[in-house]
Amino acid sequence: MTTPLSGRGRHRRRIRIVLPVAAAGAAVAVTAALLTASAGAATASASPTVKPSTSSASLTELTDRISGALATDKDFKKASKTKDTKSGGSGTSSTSSTSSGSSSTSTTSPMIIGGTTTSITSAPWMAQLWYYDDKGTSDTGDDVGFFCGGTVVAPTKILTAAHCVKGYDWHASGAILTGTDQLPTTDSSDNTDLHGGTVSGVWRQWNHPSYSATTIDNDIAVLTLPNPISATPIRMATSTDTASYAAGTSAKLYGWGRTSSTSNDISQTLKTATLPIQSDTTCAGYYGSDFVQGHMVCAGQPATGSDSGTTSACNGDSGGPLIVGGRVVGIVSWGVKDCVAEGAYSVFTKVRTYVGAAYPRIDDTNLSGDHKADLFVRNSSTYTGYEKDSTGTSFATRQSWGSFKGYNTILQTDLDRDGYQDFVLRRSSDGAVFWLHYIPATQSWGTKQIFSDWSTRKFTVAPGDVTGDYLPDLLSVDSAGYLWIYPGQGNGSFATRVKVGSGWGQYNSLRGHGDFNGDGKADLIARNKSTGYVYLYRGTGTAGSGAFSTRLHVRTWTSDYNAFDAVGDITGDGKADFLTRTKGGTLYLYKGTGQASSSIFATRISVGTGFQQYDIWG
Repeated sequence: MTTPLSGRGRHRRRIRIVLPVAAAGAAVAVTAALLTASAGAATASASPTVKPSTSSASLTELTDRISGALATDKDFKKASKTKDTKSGGSGTSSTSSTSSGSSSTSTTSPMIIGGTTTSITSAPWMAQLWYYDDKGTSDTGDDVGFFCGGTVVAPTKILTAAHCVKGYDWHASGAILTGTDQLPTTDSSDNTDLHGGTVSGVWRQWNHPSYSATTIDNDIAVLTLPNPISATPIRMATSTDTASYAAGTSAKLYGWGRTSSTSNDISQTLKTATLPIQSDTTCAGYYGSDFVQGHMVCAGQPATGSDSGTTSACNGDSGGPLIVGGRVVGIVSWGVKDCVAEGAYSVFTKVRTYVGAAYPRIDDTNLSGDHKADLFVRNSSTYTGYEKDSTGTSFATRQSWGSFKGYNTILQTDLDRDGYQDFVLRRSSDGAVFWLHYIPATQSWGTKQIFSDWSTRKFTVAPGDVTGDYLPDLLSVDSAGYLWIYPGQGNGSFATRVKVGSGWGQYNSLRGHGDFNGDGKADLIARNKSTGYVYLYRGTGTAGSGAFSTRLHVRTWTSDYNAFDAVGDITGDGKADFLTRTKGGTLYLYKGTGQASSSIFATRISVGTGFQQYDIWG
């Protein structure tokens, strides 16, 4: 629920929200509304291109943004949509009052109708998203202030709705509050009480590229914070999860939205409610074509037409989670105006469908901070390491990171999930393995030895989260051809290694970073040294012998290529990509398609020449 919100005066303790209109139910022609409301590893000259720790807002500024949102007292027209649905629900026409994220927005603060009060200890992953832009003028009439809910899905990642994000500059005007079940309040002296919560800025933002403000389709977004927070994350549903969406499944809704259809006040305290999942047939029967099957899920008993007997999400809950079995299965997206129209249901983004697109954003700690995976290479004669930032279709001019002499393996990863890309380095002389990581607090680099005597290891891979706990792992193939998983613990240390299986010595390349088949799980790409066959090993999200599904033959690359790399989503489209180099030094990009078949990659495109000079790829 997009909760552009406004208070009536700076000292109001309750927020009032004007609801943007969303969509109409086909069967009943009602108007729907968005529910927004250290051991010898060289550190070289390594430094990231982007340093959010120095560019993010101060605590005072962030608190002022919250205060401004609380005090916004003009009703703005936020990106809104109305639909007039014909009888039978087959035809619709829509008009949009503004383009999403223009200088418009509304003032609101809603909460769950029919819910009960809960505490942050029962939902530690809940986040409050506050937005305030005074437009740089002294006139409060053009101020933009609103509120949305969100979910912490990694130490620096907030999952929310695209209608809360698209068109708004969250880095310049946003503040994220976690660790409290109370909304902020201001006193007569304009002091803002965060009630024990922790406020953070926003480093960067992503919303699904196909999000439509007209249909509210593909309504999913991820905000990246400049520094990790202590709030306990919760995981998203997997792409293969069907049980959580079965009709009748009990789901939990959380939010600070409106608690009554007759008042725009939102709740000062966190609310929760239990809703049954409804079938697509039921949802489409009420909403007609406004309900996009496969992209949306609806839940709740049919509303009664009044607050009495209705349990529903409402304005202000937008962006918040619907939880089943300890995972986020839905994101509060839209519903009927005032939330209680007879027969209506709450509508959520179906996370299962979008986890493949969202996962790269959760694991996208690239070097430049722009949501496109970048490339690290080392010159074979000078041993100089270089950063080459992705433009989406090529790589920009290289940037020197200094000498990386003395290493024969360099991998790009983020073992502590702090939003900054780290490196795993193996020393040539003795096989010692080090974690080179950026420390935002001191704007410096630290090193930590994580393994010793890996000199005989055939491959080491940093594909991301293999075990399904949202913590990046390491994989390694030993001299006997056994593949091992080293489960990451989020701090550069690892749990006891787990054997996957044997036979991995047949490959001369083993690469992976991210999700190649679109199911939200990290995969591997392996190339057989004798046949040139390229195989996809699909991750299952578990450890041990079942960590990967049976391999799929997806390509045949014989003698054309002599180097391979996987650094993640290079194009920024939410799909993991792959790089190959010819003997002549031409680098090719194979864009990922998300398909687990011979169509796994699109037709290759050249992204540069002269790459024969590099002997190590990140």
